[in-house]
Amino acid sequence: MKIALASDHAGFDLKKEVKSYLESRGHLVHDFGPFNAESCDYPDFAHPLAAAVEKLEYELGITMCGSGNGINITANKYRGIRSALCWRVDIAELARQHNDANVCALPARFLRTDEALAIVDAFVNTGFEGGRHQRRIDKIPVN
Repeated sequence: MKIALASDHAGFDLKKEVKSYLESRGHLVHDFGPFNAESCDYPDFAHPLAAAVEKLEYELGITMCGSGNGINITANKYRGIRSALCWRVDIAELARQHNDANVCALPARFLRTDEALAIVDAFVNTGFEGGRHQRRIDKIPVN
């Protein structure tokens, strides 16, 4: 699977762990940055990731910032993005099963690495159930 990653400075260390984890499982991973832990602005990295996922250049995206909220809000500005803030495995599974989420936002300051990797694993390996959920997703976009 082709997966895109992005973070801010607060998610930088976790992003390195997620990247290594995904690559070790055979996924092709593109890192949109940042490439160091210096203070930076999450929109600078969320926008390119969201645009690329929306264009189907990547099947999924994984984003990280301190709370997960800012980077999640930014990604969701794109019509074709359904970014879900995931802080537990079951939330990640439901985001994929019921919402066909294509971006997982992680709250880096509130997760241990093992928790984050379990969430990523669930997000990547869970499929969309379709059916009644598709009808609801079709109603999300404006215009």
